[in-house]
Amino acid sequence: MLFAGTLLLPACKRDDPQAAAGLAAAQQAEKEQAANTAARQFDDAVAAQDWRMARNYGEILQVEHPASAAAARIKPKLEEIKAKAEIDQQKQRLAALWSYGDEPVKKGGRQLSAAIYSQESVDTDGGGAHPVRLIFRDHPGWGRSAYLVLEAGDFDCYKGCKLKVTVDGQAQTLPGSRPKTDEAIAMFIDDHKSLWKFAKNSKQLSIQFPTKTVGKRTAEFEVGGLDASKLPKW
Repeated sequence: MLFAGTLLLPACKRDDPQAAAGLAAAQQAEKEQAANTAARQFDDAVAAQDWRMARNYGEILQVEHPASAAAARIKPKLEEIKAKAEIDQQKQRLAALWSYGDEPVKKGGRQLSAAIYSQESVDTDGGGAHPVRLIFRDHPGWGRSAYLVLEAGDFDCYKGCKLKVTVDGQAQTLPGSRPKTDEAIAMFIDDHKSLWKFAKNSKQLSIQFPTKTVGKRTAEFEVGGLDASKLPKW
């Protein structure tokens, strides 16, 4: 009988409306505390302008605690935060497309460079597509220059050529030249100052160039992430 009475005690407590209400209130308070913690993390990320983390905390809050006061408070801000996070993510992606060099030169000084690969590979010799590289260089002895580098094929620009350069949809013409050297398959864009200006102030840049075997080809570059401070003398 004593054992049976002991088994009935939890059931009695569950049937007690006051106890059930207390349990529900405690559970609700725990949920609100968790929601408030996520909201504070959201607020801290916003204050730090870390839009990606703010978006993540905000979305977690809306999914896990949709009925909380904290979720209701931040909901009007969330779409704006998502848009800022997308912009920030895009900026980081574009910046990662560029690589920068800083190398000592034997006769003194340092060679600085900024380089980016074409958005899509290009068939420059009829044997398949390869990346095309655009490089801006500042050499202590040779000065500043801009040039394209191929992995296959060759430029048909030994006597000089006119290059169609399209900047955010606007077509320009710049002079080019292929140096008589076999050290690299490279072609200079002779008006390097204009090309640098285009790269620094635009999002999309394309260069159409002549090849020896497959005619004219075009390399496109997403240049919007260029850090111009890496080549301060430009």
